[in-house]
Amino acid sequence: MELVIKNLSKTYKNGVKAIDDLNIEIGSGMFGLLGPNGAGKSSLMRTIATLQKPDSGSIFFGDINVLEQPMDFRKILGYLPQDFGVYPNMSAMDLLDYFARLKGIANSNQRKEIVDSVLEVTNLYEVRRKNVSGYSGGMKQRFGIAQLLLNDPKLIIVDEPTAGLDPAERHRFLNVLREIGNNNTVIFSTHIVDDVNELCHEMAILNGGKLLERSTPKEAEQKLEGTIWSKETSREEAEILNQELTILSGKYNQDNQLIIRAYSKESLAEDGFVQVKPNLEDVYFVALKND
Repeated sequence: MELVIKNLSKTYKNGVKAIDDLNIEIGSGMFGLLGPNGAGKSSLMRTIATLQKPDSGSIFFGDINVLEQPMDFRKILGYLPQDFGVYPNMSAMDLLDYFARLKGIANSNQRKEIVDSVLEVTNLYEVRRKNVSGYSGGMKQRFGIAQLLLNDPKLIIVDEPTAGLDPAERHRFLNVLREIGNNNTVIFSTHIVDDVNELCHEMAILNGGKLLERSTPKEAEQKLEGTIWSKETSREEAEILNQELTILSGKYNQDNQLIIRAYSKESLAEDGFVQVKPNLEDVYFVALKND
C-alpha cells in the first residue's frame, strides 16, 4: 500500500507555517524523513497520524481517505512519537497484555502469542518481567515499537526515535526497525543523517515545511558528483572561506586538524581543495544551503 500526500498545508495560530503545500508519495519499506529541528517533521507525522487536522490537502493510504476515515486508518497505523508515557509499576509483559486487550484481542492464548512475538522481535523477551520504568532509554523505545506492533500495522511512523540514545542502544534500536521495515511501510523521521544512511532505501529532506529533496540516498549522492571539495585548514582561514564559498561542514580529525567540505560546481583546486566523493551529509547540507 502507498501513502499519497497532496497539497498538504498547516499553519499554527502563532503564524508558523509548519507544512507548506507538501506533495509526496511513500511506498513500502523504510522511508527516511530528514530535516533539522523545527523543519516541520513532527507536524507532518502528527498530521498523518490524525492527531491534528491540516488546513488543506489530502492524505490517502491505499483506498483509505485518512482525513475523512481516521478511525479506519488508525486500525492499521502504528505511531511512536518522540515522547510517550508508560505505566511505571507494570512489567513489559503485563503492560503489553493490557494494550492488547485495549486493541480488541480478547482471546488470552492469542494475546500471549502476540505479546511473546513482539517481545522477541524487539529483543525484550529476556527482560519481559521487568518493570518498564526500570528500562534504559533504548529499551523504552523498543518497548514503544513492541506496543505499536500488537495490531499488525500496515503503516508505522517513528518520530526522532534515536535522539538521546547512546551508540549501543541506537544500533539495537535501528536493528529492530530494519527488521520490521522488511514487511511494513515505515516512515522514520530524524535529524540524524547517519540513521537515514544506515537504514533507509528512500528518503526526503524537509525544511520550513517544504520538500527540498526526494530520492534514494545513493541517487542523492550521485547528483553531487564532482561538486564536493575538501581542505585541511585553520579555524581562522575557515571563517574567511565561509564568507567566500559554500562551506558545508567542518570536522577535526584525529590529528586535531580541521577538515572542511565545500560545495562548488567550479574547481576549487587553486584554493588548495581536493575533490572528494559526496556523502549523505553533503546532500543534506547542500539542500539546506540552497533552500
